Amino acid sequence: MDRPELADFLRRSRDRLAPADVGLGGGARRRTPGLRREEVAQLAGMSVDYYTRLEQARGPHPSRQMLGALARALRLTTDERDHLFHLAGEEPPRETGSSGYVRPGLLLILDRLHDTPAQVVSDIGDILVQNAMASALLGDVSTRPPGMRNVVRRAFTEPSGMDIFPPEDHETLARSHVAHLRAVLAARPDDPRAAGLVAEMRAASELFARLWAEHEVAVRRSDTKRIRHPIVGEMELDCEVLLSSGHGQRLIVYTARPGTAAYERLQLLRVVGMQDLTTG
Repeated sequence: MDRPELADFLRRSRDRLAPADVGLGGGARRRTPGLRREEVAQLAGMSVDYYTRLEQARGPHPSRQMLGALARALRLTTDERDHLFHLAGEEPPRETGSSGYVRPGLLLILDRLHDTPAQVVSDIGDILVQNAMASALLGDVSTRPPGMRNVVRRAFTEPSGMDIFPPEDHETLARSHVAHLRAVLAARPDDPRAAGLVAEMRAASELFARLWAEHEVAVRRSDTKRIRHPIVGEMELDCEVLLSSGHGQRLIVYTARPGTAAYERLQLLRVVGMQDLTTG
């Protein structure tokens, strides 16, 4: 691990970004260009002290997950992300299968959706990044253990994993998860992450094993979901799914039709989210 070079690269990457580049308001006039350290730490889901020590060349060896979070927070290109991993003494992620790297262009779209819940999800269900509205609507994934940031694992192994949906919708949602995962595994039979998740779920969940045996196949596309929020109430939302070609990722955007109760509740949720009240 080359701590001095890593520190210099982090500082320079931070300096070249403006708050608007990452979906943040400009706020008060800044004496220096670029993002503040606390802003990068917030975007990456780490403590300010941890990030500060990395920039001061005295931090611990960052995990691969932390390096990926920094690459997303700093909007690094694929080459820049690989350079970051090399400086930390790690092999860069391979671009086969479901990549955890989110391209800057996709993040830029996410940042522009200030009043609309949106998140980037891998094709095997890992929530890679959320905007503030998605955190308020669905819960902030940065507070969960890494393994529980996967929607399939939560749905089938965590008792409260589908509590935000009405009970009568659980079976349909579970079938959708399984049918989509089967399509992914068939397209990439040599992907160890997809195969590992299927094996884990078949062993851990009788419901998953039963649905898997039925051999339903369906790629998840746009649909409508009912979501129960503990503060603003139940909303019927349209889920628009935009595919990222070649990266095995989906940008999911949640909207409500103007004039409906769900639309008004989504507007209220924006105020609630600004007050940092999330479903947690």
